[in-house]
Amino acid sequence: MQNRTTKRAALAAVLLSATLVAVPLQADTTASAATVSAPVGNIKHFKQVFTQNFGKAAAAKGAMASTYAKSWQPYPDGMGGMYWSGSQVSVRNGSMDVALDGKHGAAGTFGTPSGAWGNVGGKFTVRARATGGTGNGAAFILWPTSNTWSEGEIDYPEANFESSPMLHHHSMRAGSEANAMSLSTNVSWRDWHTYSIEWVPGKSVKYRLDSKVIKIVKKDVPRTPHRYMFQVGNWGASGHLYIDYVTMYKYVA
Repeated sequence: MQNRTTKRAALAAVLLSATLVAVPLQADTTASAATVSAPVGNIKHFKQVFTQNFGKAAAAKGAMASTYAKSWQPYPDGMGGMYWSGSQVSVRNGSMDVALDGKHGAAGTFGTPSGAWGNVGGKFTVRARATGGTGNGAAFILWPTSNTWSEGEIDYPEANFESSPMLHHHSMRAGSEANAMSLSTNVSWRDWHTYSIEWVPGKSVKYRLDSKVIKIVKKDVPRTPHRYMFQVGNWGASGHLYIDYVTMYKYVA
C-alpha cells in the first residue's frame, strides 16, 4: 500500500476497533484478457469450496453488494474513514472493477456470509492486474477472524501499483507482529498474474505465482480461523484494480 507503516496503521485501526529477493517469472500466459475461468476441481489435500468468476454485471452504485451477496462481504461504507466499497466496486466485462480515485478506498472479504470467517488452512487464489493508481496499492490478506494479530497475518500480493507485488509473512510472536519475511515477485501489477497461498495449519505456507512455487514458509504458520480479503487505499492517482476470479479451497488432512 502507500507504505508498510501507513498500510499497517490503517489495517489495525479498522480490523482491531525484511529481506527482498527478486524472482524473475513471466507474465500469466493463459490470456491477455480478463475472461479466464477459474480452475475447477480438488487439488490433493485442498477441496475446492468457493469459486467466483464475476459473470454477472453489477455496474450500478451499490449493486455489487447485493448481486454478489453470497460471494463478497464489503466493509461498510465510510469504515475507518477510508473505505467506500458501495461506490468504488462494480463488475464489468467479467471482472471485479475497483475504481481508484484518490479519495475513496475499498475493502471486503471473499466468501459466503457464514463461511468467509472460518478458513483454517486452505488454498486461496486470485487473478488480478491494475491500471494507473500510482501511489495507491492493494493488499490481499489472510487475517485472523478473532482480530488477534499474533494469530498470524499473510499478505500476498501486496504493494503499490507502480511496484512489484510482494508477499509478507508476518511474525506470530506477540509484540513483534509487524516483523515479516518479505519477498518480491519481480513482476508487474500491470500484467495479469495469479497469486496463490497454500496453507497447511501449523505446518507450512506455500506461495505460488502463476502456478510456480516462489516460497515455502514453515515458521509462524497460523492454526486458527482466518478470512481472505483485500484492501485498497484512498490515496494516489486514479486507476483501476481488476480481479478476474477468486477461488478458495478447504484443507483436508
